Amino acid sequence: MNVQSFIKRKSKQLPFYVRGFWEQRIPYTEVDLYFWDTMEEWAQVIDKEHEPYSQKERVFWHLLHQLHYWPEQKLLNDPYLKDELTTCIDYLEGEGEYPLDCIGIRP
Repeated sequence: MNVQSFIKRKSKQLPFYVRGFWEQRIPYTEVDLYFWDTMEEWAQVIDKEHEPYSQKERVFWHLLHQLHYWPEQKLLNDPYLKDELTTCIDYLEGEGEYPLDCIGIRP
């Protein structure tokens, strides 16, 4: 699998997990498991050093990092953080503009 196909597949899954967590359909432990599964899958991606970043990839890594960095209660209750993450989700789902403050890097 290459970077582009990885990001295409995972960027469809990530919004599902975040929205499910916010709507209390998915427990935080599942979101955390998704993070670690994603890291494991990323380790199997080939030629990642040679492929350039896409805007979608930068937003994906930013959103994934934020989910892992912030504690569960802040992700649930901080309106500014939720607004930032919603902007990233909207972009990944093709519903919004590129969020200038969401610049992620590969692990």
